[in-house]
Amino acid sequence: MVSNATVKDSLFLKPIPRQFVILGIAGSIGIMGITAARVFNLELPQSEPASLVSQVVVPQVKTVTALGRLEPAGEVIKLSAPAQSQGSRVEKLLVKEGDSIKAGQVIAILDNRDRLQAASEKAKEGVQVAQANLAKVQAGAKLGEIEAQKAEIARTQAQSLGDERAQRETLARLEAQWQGEKAVQQATLARLEAQSEGDKRAQQATIKRLEAELNNARSEYRRYEQLYKEGAIAQSLFESKRLNVDTFTQQLSEAKAILTRTDATGAKQIGEAKANLERITVTGSKQINEAKAVLARIQSTGSQQINSAQATLNKIAEVRPVDVAAAKAELRQAVAAEKEALTNLEQAYVKSPQDGVIFKIHTRSGETVSNDGIVEMGQVSQMMAVAEVYQSDVSKIQLGQKVRISSSSLPSEIHGKVDRIGWQIERQNVINSDPSENIDSRVVEVHIRLDEESSQTTAKFTNLQVKTTIEL
Repeated sequence: MVSNATVKDSLFLKPIPRQFVILGIAGSIGIMGITAARVFNLELPQSEPASLVSQVVVPQVKTVTALGRLEPAGEVIKLSAPAQSQGSRVEKLLVKEGDSIKAGQVIAILDNRDRLQAASEKAKEGVQVAQANLAKVQAGAKLGEIEAQKAEIARTQAQSLGDERAQRETLARLEAQWQGEKAVQQATLARLEAQSEGDKRAQQATIKRLEAELNNARSEYRRYEQLYKEGAIAQSLFESKRLNVDTFTQQLSEAKAILTRTDATGAKQIGEAKANLERITVTGSKQINEAKAVLARIQSTGSQQINSAQATLNKIAEVRPVDVAAAKAELRQAVAAEKEALTNLEQAYVKSPQDGVIFKIHTRSGETVSNDGIVEMGQVSQMMAVAEVYQSDVSKIQLGQKVRISSSSLPSEIHGKVDRIGWQIERQNVINSDPSENIDSRVVEVHIRLDEESSQTTAKFTNLQVKTTIEL
């Protein structure tokens, strides 16, 4: 008896006559034609009157929202050393973060103050010498004046020798200090290298010991595995041997990791010690060279002053208008030198240009003034919000519009008014955390003046990212 499945399979396998295939294709084409005719003969529904079509109401835009940041009214100011004092160190820092300061208040004293103070005093003495010389020339030649001029020469010589001796002592002190600091740092470097080498050797010994113990544990494990397969020992004893292998393997991995960490730590410490030694060498050499330059300048200046005093002694026997004019010119020159010395001395005191609060300290006592300056400060009595408004919305912004400002870091919503609208299209700086947002938007900075209560609330939130809603 033939099954139904067999019959169906035989039907599918049996070739279909060619005339049936042609007849089927023709029938399909006819059905498609009838269907197309019916589709094209359908009448389109007539459009409804325009009055029945509902009109789309566009909602009126009442606010403009933008991301922004908080900053003081006068922006953040970076105070640094004068250009000619770049490379100097801060000898004394007189403020700390959060201090309120006044305009003109000294915030830091540079390490070149003593040298500039000495130069100022020397220039002041030069003025006194020039004044005395002018008085002598105008009074005419007298025996007492001649003796006084001789005494002036002696004083100038003594002062020059004293300044030279003091500078030589300073130079010797700097050289001794430099050698001492280098010796200490070299000893520190040698100690770190020895310590690193000792730690590495100890850890390598630990690794070798653990490798030996691991090999013994593996050998014992293989032996007990065979005994376990033969049924000579209990499973718990066999499992304990495998646990020994795992334990020693873990200990060996940890020991190798410790060796790697020891190598990295030692290399880092040695690198830092070498960098400190290099810095000490460069800084000490620079200080010694500066001290030598000051010594040479003292010697040259002293020689010039002595020669000038000697020339004055030779000329005071006769009072001539040209001598008086020359003495007055020397006095003016000395006064100008004193003013210049006082100006240079004033630059050793870094002062605040305005009232404000210290935000951040970049350079502390003993450190070289960094590229970021010494401190950052600003006037937090009046805070501003800078909103980055898209260029397509800036035409809607007007001065005086009310603004609501919010942030998760603020206890409540704060308020302000549009104070200034930027004149330049810029690239967006405040970026939304949403990765789908456009990070290359073009915006205009709109400055918003906060009210008094909001300024007090945000006094400690400079550069905080906020959301601003400007009411149109």
